[in-house]
Amino acid sequence: MIVELGHFALVLALGVALVQTVLPMWGAHRGNAALMAVGDTAAVVQFLLLLTSFAALTYAFVLSDFSLALVVDNSHTDKPMIYKISGVWGNHEGSLLLWTSILALFGACASWFGDNLPKALRARVLSVQGSIGVAFLLFMLLTSNPFLRLESPPMNGTDLNPLLQDPGLAFHPPFLYLGYVGLSMSFSFAVAALIEGRVDAAWARWVRPWTLAAWVFLTIGIAMGSWWAYYELGWGGFWFWDPVENASLMPWLFAAALLHSAIVVEKRESLKAWTVLLAIMAFGFSLIGTFIVRSGVITSVHAFANDPERGVFILLILAVFLGGALVLYAARAGVMEGRGVFSMVSRESALVANNILLAVSALVVFIGTVWPLIAEVMWGRTLSVGAPFFNAAFSPFFVALAILLPVGAMMPWKRGDIGRTLRSLRWAMVLALAVGALVFAVQTGRSALGPVAAALAVWVVLGAVADLWLRTGRGSIGGRLARLGRLPRADWGKATAHAGMGVTIFAVAAITTWVAEDIRVVQIGGSFEMGRYTVTLDAVNELREANYLTTKATMSVTAGGREVAVLYPEKRFYPVAQMPTTEAAIDLGVFRDLYLVIGDKQDNGGWAVRSYIKPFANWIWGGCLLMALGGLLSLTDRRYRLAAGARKVALQPAE
Repeated sequence: MIVELGHFALVLALGVALVQTVLPMWGAHRGNAALMAVGDTAAVVQFLLLLTSFAALTYAFVLSDFSLALVVDNSHTDKPMIYKISGVWGNHEGSLLLWTSILALFGACASWFGDNLPKALRARVLSVQGSIGVAFLLFMLLTSNPFLRLESPPMNGTDLNPLLQDPGLAFHPPFLYLGYVGLSMSFSFAVAALIEGRVDAAWARWVRPWTLAAWVFLTIGIAMGSWWAYYELGWGGFWFWDPVENASLMPWLFAAALLHSAIVVEKRESLKAWTVLLAIMAFGFSLIGTFIVRSGVITSVHAFANDPERGVFILLILAVFLGGALVLYAARAGVMEGRGVFSMVSRESALVANNILLAVSALVVFIGTVWPLIAEVMWGRTLSVGAPFFNAAFSPFFVALAILLPVGAMMPWKRGDIGRTLRSLRWAMVLALAVGALVFAVQTGRSALGPVAAALAVWVVLGAVADLWLRTGRGSIGGRLARLGRLPRADWGKATAHAGMGVTIFAVAAITTWVAEDIRVVQIGGSFEMGRYTVTLDAVNELREANYLTTKATMSVTAGGREVAVLYPEKRFYPVAQMPTTEAAIDLGVFRDLYLVIGDKQDNGGWAVRSYIKPFANWIWGGCLLMALGGLLSLTDRRYRLAAGARKVALQPAE
């Protein structure tokens, strides 16, 4: 009964989404306040219906209702409860329901928190948001219905993919979808503004909080996925330029560009056309990512589907929304003429350069991701584009971005003085060069990547600190420190996010350049040297857990006769899914990780062991968390919450 209720709610949500698409748009066109108000009610009702549907599917997974085909394919009675729940979105159909539910949530939030928006603009935004909901609800009901029943239910399920039975993957997709889908709000604002024929500073102030929230969620989601790949796949890597990873990176880059471009529209009434285009492209690349993950055109450890029919449907959605928005963009080009004038040396110019570097970086990733598909379709050739291409093509743009960032952040609006700005950054520059030189002197026979990244990281982090300090004005140090605490949260957020990027740049280069690796066969009781550590294989045991079999090693690590850690790497086998997994054992440290992996038993009775020393590994995710924290700090700024450009209603005197 509950499952049928969830299915019925899904169908009703499609009807409500159609109402939300048509009536508010017509009301805005006719100036009919009653019809425009329908959009608010429909947005909330659609969200409640989809929430009911999602709750019903979760209920079926928790109770192991094997009359549902989706539960049979992605669950098992022996599976821990957390993975029964995460199994709801650990598949194509369930994740699509989560995707659509989050889409409706953002529409409802626009209704709940959009009182400061002009009624016509809000109605059009909700209408565009509703039309996206219609497309994905049709996609779900026609090709990916999560509520399909089985005529003869089996006694048990076939289990969830063991790689997805992990806490990191339990929470990674929801955060990622909040980012993907959050960019639909930027898209809806852009299309609504084009229809209305008005793009101005107030529009930029309204669109920035939605974009920033989506960017924060994307940052957290990408970081969690990278962390999962690091410890779960057993390869010791944090980023593999996998097509699914690239699918999330591309909209993240466009969203970052959009955030910076919207600042210019808000402050200077310039770059209107470019900002609207970025809003369209950011969500467009979210849809492209959806196609990559769900069409079966690529192979990945975390791709969801391989059904060409679904891929064609997503391509149609992409063509309608991205193509339609670009046609409307071309037709409305005349209403987006910028009024602000600025010189080549100004903050506006620096933000333009920032946008170009971010957009080109995203396009490089896109070309590298789809080129194997193009080569296969056009020339029948099977190609592989891997890390060497991406590292060589992508890195220069981010190096240039890091060099520009502190200078651009401190440059005055309209007209600046590059010499004066650099004088404000002279100590950051000196320290950055000194750190780079020190690293170069200490390391021997290594790549230049480490010293360059260290210098860039210090430059970016100290540049953010200098920017904050400059905003305190002049006077005594005590007075400036007091003013530092009173700076707007958005200023603190910007500095924190920029510093987080600097930390991440350094950590990525450090773990790539200075990693130590060892692969050997070790007898039980045998030891080997790994850097300054001695690693001993104490025992290997065969154990049976609730839903898997495991070969679990006990390995002790000492340094100078002192015990550092006892680690337990595993090789697991999931009998239901007939799939093995590798569980690395990691001793986490501030400056290094000890990373141990147990392999297969060898003919001589020994065991294959892979060991790594990963320098500054945790700084990668620490930097990502700093970036996300910076975004959250900015969102708590009162100017973001109230969309400062909203029109204020004048008080009328009492009669």
